[in-house]
Amino acid sequence: MAKRVKKRDFPVSKVRRYLEPGPVVLVSSRFRDETDIMTMGWHTMMEFTPSLVGCVISEGNHSFELIRKSGECVINVPTTALIDIVVKIGSTSGAEIDKFQAFGLTAGKGSKVKAPLIAECHANFECRVHDDALVDRYNFFIFEVVKAHVAPRPKHPETLHYLGDGEFELSGRIISRRRLFRPEML
Repeated sequence: MAKRVKKRDFPVSKVRRYLEPGPVVLVSSRFRDETDIMTMGWHTMMEFTPSLVGCVISEGNHSFELIRKSGECVINVPTTALIDIVVKIGSTSGAEIDKFQAFGLTAGKGSKVKAPLIAECHANFECRVHDDALVDRYNFFIFEVVKAHVAPRPKHPETLHYLGDGEFELSGRIISRRRLFRPEML
């Protein structure tokens, strides 16, 4: 039987430390000749087929307009090896600098979108805007992943999970419970 745990009051403004939805990603975008990269710590899977990802991109972020105008982006999954670059990207504006050049990243060519892939990342997911009905009200984009590129090794890369206040948690060990899994219950 599971053990009960004593709790204490906690500031509601910091619940993200427990509810963050997934690894920190780098979102790259392009509109005409202008590119940008933004750090994103909040996104959520919404559907398996088609593969839909929802995320909030602040209207004040330089990438917002590039994505809004082009209707596409690439969601890139960095590993812990890129943590300092991830923080620096999130602390600068693409309106002022070329982030690919400033941080020594390689812009790869996508096969379905014009937005650049980040070659140093473990995975790249080419996306198109699937639904923008919530953008005006909540800055909430729904993307469809139209092409995925993933490095074969490591199978389970160590990724970053943002807790707020400049702190990250690293993905840990993998625990399998396949013997208990019943896909028909999904």
